[in-house]
Amino acid sequence: MGLKNEVLPEMGDFEGIQFELIPEERYDDVIHHLRHNFFADEPLNHAVALCRPGEPHAELEEHSLTTLRDGLSQMAVHVKTGQVIGVALNGIQHPGDLAAAQAKLQTMSDMKFRRIFDLLYGVNLDLDLFSQHGVDRIFECRILSVDKRFRGRGLARELLRRSEQTARDAGFKLLKEDATGLFSQRVAESLGLKTVHQVRYSDYTAKDTGEVVFNTPTPHDTLKIMVKILQ
Repeated sequence: MGLKNEVLPEMGDFEGIQFELIPEERYDDVIHHLRHNFFADEPLNHAVALCRPGEPHAELEEHSLTTLRDGLSQMAVHVKTGQVIGVALNGIQHPGDLAAAQAKLQTMSDMKFRRIFDLLYGVNLDLDLFSQHGVDRIFECRILSVDKRFRGRGLARELLRRSEQTARDAGFKLLKEDATGLFSQRVAESLGLKTVHQVRYSDYTAKDTGEVVFNTPTPHDTLKIMVKILQ
């Protein structure tokens, strides 16, 4: 999942900003950041009005915490205030994880959340990147988010760049991102990720009614599954 409106500068401006792997003691701070900068703004979340800015969302928070526990996520911290101002939440995907997650999804009562992840899980199951690339684990950037006040400095690109280096250091052969918005797609493309599958939101309709499921805000019109071979 990606950014709502990250503007790419020509060069990064990181004065007063520190990047590091996210330790357990900062998990609550990361969730606070996501509530105010991602949960309501991400294009698919926005399209279904999943929650309002600042509000908690139990399923998204559990998804985020499960990812954080893999120990591969990056954060940008404002040195003067100590505030988390950007994150790349990265997790490990194994064969069978998607099928199990999809089965669990059907037991959840939040239909808006289910619509979003029905799309994401369904597309990835059909792709089967494990077989395509002969790997038994995938490094997955699941959430890329930057504080509204600090956008336009290249933080998202730097967070993803550092995530790629983390993946390389840990011996992963494949990096993947489900890029749900235009700006996260541009960030990924700038680092060499390639689109292996895409779905136009205007073509994704409910089976029973034929209605478009996600009326995403302009200019976010396509989901792109993007990958980069690392070894």
